[in-house]
Amino acid sequence: MSFVRVGGVPHHVVVEGSGPVCVLSAGLAMSWFDWDPVVPLLAPYRTVVRFDRPGHGLSGPAAVSPSAAGEAHRIAGVLDALGLDGPATVVGHSIAGFYAEAFARLHPDRAAGIVLVDASVEEHARVPAAPALRTALARTVAAALSAAGAPAALGPLTRRAVVRLSRPGHAPDPAPAALVRRCYGTSRVLTGALLENTHYRAVAAELLALRERHPLRPGLPVTVLAAPASPRWTGRQRALADLLGARFEAVPGAGHLMMLDRPRALAGAVLAREDGHARGA
Repeated sequence: MSFVRVGGVPHHVVVEGSGPVCVLSAGLAMSWFDWDPVVPLLAPYRTVVRFDRPGHGLSGPAAVSPSAAGEAHRIAGVLDALGLDGPATVVGHSIAGFYAEAFARLHPDRAAGIVLVDASVEEHARVPAAPALRTALARTVAAALSAAGAPAALGPLTRRAVVRLSRPGHAPDPAPAALVRRCYGTSRVLTGALLENTHYRAVAAELLALRERHPLRPGLPVTVLAAPASPRWTGRQRALADLLGARFEAVPGAGHLMMLDRPRALAGAVLAREDGHARGA
């Protein structure tokens, strides 16, 4: 566990294992420890990099609002700070699927592949009006809630509830209580989550524009993993795979937090290119 400074912000980073580099990027308001079930399955074969985006986990507060390009460059910046300048497979969960795809489009020589894990899909997103006003409003709401003591009182409980609702059968959150309190009882994480949620549509629209200007490198391995929440959601995920020329896999028994529900299937998808089949899926 260490910290690297990117764009003036200290980023919490955990690096484990050896071999080709694999970056694990979690969804909105999630933390590095949410990948814990997957890492032991990857570390014997990959150098596994986990980092918290600003305002997430243990990283410093978010200095700027998120953007697709900004987060793509952040991944590259973290790898640079770690001295890992070779190609990397980037695994993006939920909204981080936008960032993983943007990384592959803006840094084609550094992308060994991308794996999108129940990734966000917005086929017709448009940039909302008044982004600066939206940022100011998000920060104002976060400040008001923090002044009222909401993060300490409700942050960990909200985290636990969201995880349960995102898993089949409302399975419990396996994260250690001390880590949940340390991260989710802070105004820093509340602000980071509100900022990322506020700019979700803008990030989605930016990615649509990047698709037009920056094609994926020919032959880039892309995998789309989908939790079969509904036929409509599965269809949208399959359409995303078709758009990206990706391998598509619906993962039975997985909810949105696939890394907790089906870690072997997820790790198998990451490792599949090594030996031609998924390990332990």
